[in-house]
Amino acid sequence: MATTPSLEYIEKTTKQSVDASVIWLHGLGADGSDFVPIVDELPLGGSLGVRFIFPHAPVRQVTVNGGMPMRAWYDIIGLGEGGIEEDTSGLAEALSHIVELIGGEKERGIPAERIVLAGFSQGAATALYAGLQLEQAPAGIIALSGWLPAATEIKPLSGLDDLPIFMAHGNQDPVVPLRLGLDSSRRLTDAGFRVDWHEYTLEHGVCMAEIEQVGKWLKSLLG
Repeated sequence: MATTPSLEYIEKTTKQSVDASVIWLHGLGADGSDFVPIVDELPLGGSLGVRFIFPHAPVRQVTVNGGMPMRAWYDIIGLGEGGIEEDTSGLAEALSHIVELIGGEKERGIPAERIVLAGFSQGAATALYAGLQLEQAPAGIIALSGWLPAATEIKPLSGLDDLPIFMAHGNQDPVVPLRLGLDSSRRLTDAGFRVDWHEYTLEHGVCMAEIEQVGKWLKSLLG
């Protein structure tokens, strides 16, 4: 019997028979429903069977938002010129949730090399952090309008150096400045990762051109 994850999630498949999964993490203050509509917009083609998992982050107080309770993968303590100050214990908790979700997909017959981690904003940061801490590398990581948390340990694991990473960012983003995305991309590239970087003329969000590029990248990765 498959283990029941501690986080509730929304599930959407592109076909009745699937052989790959995408675990998609929402941004701060949103929930799993935020990116469900994107599945129908991705140009994956009719032959690719993918299960999309959209989990709901736990509700917690977020320091940078005046302690207001909201769905968040971990607490963000502060924002400044030096970057984003994050709760490292919360990051570790988020990692445990991702490991649990991946374990659930493995129990349903999807191997790690067919599981993609994706996310937007704080969800993108969480996907990058988790993807680089896993004992077994995922198929790839999609990070939209996000950043690489400072606490991320970039370590040589089996197959990790070949881990494909798709990163995209709006060049007018007032929430997560483009600089944070670019710095994260450079840090990963300097460490030897294959980063596919894209910039779009938009603020803190996604656009159709970006969605189409994500779909093409996923199709190339999983097709």
